[in-house]
Amino acid sequence: MAGHSKWAGIKHKKAIVDARRGKLFTKLARAITVAAKEGGGDPEGNPSLSLAIQKAKDASMPKDNIERAILRGTGAGADAESYEAVLYEGYGPGGVALLVEALTDNRNRTGSDVRHAFSKHGGNLGEPGSVAYLFEKTGVIVVDAADHDEEALMVAIDAGALDLVQEDEVFAILTEPSALGTVRAALEAAGITFASAEVTQRPKTRVEVDEATLGKLLRLIDTLEDSDDVGDVHTNFDADADVLERVAGA
Repeated sequence: MAGHSKWAGIKHKKAIVDARRGKLFTKLARAITVAAKEGGGDPEGNPSLSLAIQKAKDASMPKDNIERAILRGTGAGADAESYEAVLYEGYGPGGVALLVEALTDNRNRTGSDVRHAFSKHGGNLGEPGSVAYLFEKTGVIVVDAADHDEEALMVAIDAGALDLVQEDEVFAILTEPSALGTVRAALEAAGITFASAEVTQRPKTRVEVDEATLGKLLRLIDTLEDSDDVGDVHTNFDADADVLERVAGA
């Protein structure tokens, strides 16, 4: 994707801002709670929980916070809460598809907030299944091409990665969601540094957008991500790296 590494940088900066607002840890804790609720509190036997914990650790979330979130999910905590995962689908400006992953204790509130965000920024919230087929759940590990060459990353293929794709200034190592942890561990053992490692909804096709449309789309994404209930927003837009950097920095 054109601008992939730039977008990754933008998302990273956004995460820092969220942390300062006290929102990032809240979202990470909710993800851990839901994973523990659905698959049990042992990360060894619950891949979803293992990934949620690793994501929290990557964000420097304190160990005590992680443990409390697990207890809430298993019902062992005094302040046990009932969260559920909800997926919203729709189209943004320029016909760009969006998948919005939310964790909520109130479907009506979250649904209303998401619908309002789409409407306010020129999008349309769709029915379940309206855009999900355009994405594929995939483990993605991003490595800066300036740090490691393709040959050095063959250790990932040996560990079970599906593919290694160069996208602008980065390599994207693609894995089955269940294999992400194994491939990540192999890279760490080999001394390979990476910018991010997560299970994401990777688009099968992309929609090119112009500068004006991109501005509207990013405002929609920012509004969605600003919600306490929204965890991740996945899109299939494509844009020139320079345009993306200019519009995002405006």
